Amino acid sequence: MFDLPYMLIIGAIALFSWMVSARLKSKFEHYSKLSLRNGMSGAEIAEKMLADHGIRDVKVISTPGRLTDHYNPADKTVNLSEAVYNQRNAAAAAVAAHECGHAVQHAQAYEWLTMRSKMVPMVNVSSSLSQWLIMGGIILGFASKSGIGFYIAFTGLALMAVATAFSFITLPVEYDASNRALAWLKNKNMLSQEEYAGAEDSLKWAARTYLVAALGALASLLYWAYRILGSRD
Repeated sequence: MFDLPYMLIIGAIALFSWMVSARLKSKFEHYSKLSLRNGMSGAEIAEKMLADHGIRDVKVISTPGRLTDHYNPADKTVNLSEAVYNQRNAAAAAVAAHECGHAVQHAQAYEWLTMRSKMVPMVNVSSSLSQWLIMGGIILGFASKSGIGFYIAFTGLALMAVATAFSFITLPVEYDASNRALAWLKNKNMLSQEEYAGAEDSLKWAARTYLVAALGALASLLYWAYRILGSRD
């Protein structure tokens, strides 16, 4: 089912992903020790950024876990992990402002966020079914030597393409949210020069995790497209 080139590609991407994730965690640990001169917590940073953008209908709440921070457009909540919500350091400021960047995108109907949100229901289905359909179709094709296996596998490939497109649409959403966060932190003079550099570095590494995920999704899609479509030659 899996050949050596595929295993090498996936292995390389998995290793690179691990390295980026490990680097991200170390960066956040480092900048978590850089206390803010203004003494504001992540929750206070978030509330101020929302207020400065005239957003009154979004709540800032605490959510369990680590690096579980996210913005939920369905119920308009900025969900900050417990550490980010309560702590008063450069890493917390960066994450809080970034998540509020998504709230600003939502309020301003940022087109990439709108497109991404519309794709979520489809991606939830495609992500869970694509691999099963591809593998089932390939196995059925070998077993029966009929065309039905190809069509099943091709359906899985189409669903995988949707998930891959979603990964790439996520990139401008995440980068734009970071840019909005950094611009606000700088324009409002929220951080010292050292604190700002830490926030910028933290968000840079966070963005790279999305880039690695998108490249991994593309590599898998191209491989299975070669396997499935090549079988028709």
